[in-house]
Amino acid sequence: MQSRPFSYLFSISYFGARYKGWAPQPNQPTVQRRIERVLRHVLGHEDFSLIGASRTDSGVSCRDGYFQLFLREKVSLTGLLPELNTHLPDDIRVSQVQEVEADFNLIQSVSQKTYRYYFSNQAVFNPSISAFAVHVSEPLQVDLMQKAVESFVGDHNFKAFCKTSPNKSEYNRDVISAEIFTTNEFQGIIFPSELLFFEVTGTGFLHHQVRKMMWSIWEVGKGVWNLDEIRDRLDNPENSWDQIPPAPAHGLVLWETVLKSES
Repeated sequence: MQSRPFSYLFSISYFGARYKGWAPQPNQPTVQRRIERVLRHVLGHEDFSLIGASRTDSGVSCRDGYFQLFLREKVSLTGLLPELNTHLPDDIRVSQVQEVEADFNLIQSVSQKTYRYYFSNQAVFNPSISAFAVHVSEPLQVDLMQKAVESFVGDHNFKAFCKTSPNKSEYNRDVISAEIFTTNEFQGIIFPSELLFFEVTGTGFLHHQVRKMMWSIWEVGKGVWNLDEIRDRLDNPENSWDQIPPAPAHGLVLWETVLKSES
């Protein structure tokens, strides 16, 4: 039971390269720890708690996320965002804040999330963009990759496509849509003329799920796997499959978080 009766909902974005994910870890820089440090300074006390809508992995970025702040006393919102952003590093930004009811539950209020994974398959790849996109040097058949992503759509057991835990028994997740896109939205001489990204929307995702899905899609695109390799793992998740490596974290962005009130 939350003992702090005043609650505030913040919109947040961050570039994850310098952080060991969202959640606090001993002696490690994380996004939540950095926010807490700034809040202690701005509020002048540490009598607060917060939760994030998503626990992104080490190196993963976020374009559109939320966190909820719990306080024992009401705080003025006037000037709060500019002051927080003044003290936050440039790779973390809060953009909106609103007071919410004390019984508002951020975790239960998330209706869907969209992730994007950026990668390049062009021969020339400038290492300066390696913080934003992953280079896949082997030739990829994008048409086969499009067919591969279709296999993930629907309610499936993703045990073969996540980092399992002995404390976890539920591995079913509902993928609403999944597709491979090409984009030239990034401009400049260091960026390739075209990037690809895998976009997937679902009601929720397991640990490393999107990154393992991405690795599997690459295997199909390279011709190493056929489409049945993915379908068999979805249909028979309890088989003793070889562990799928997760794609590198730095290509992944939590692109959008939709709350139930926004749906």
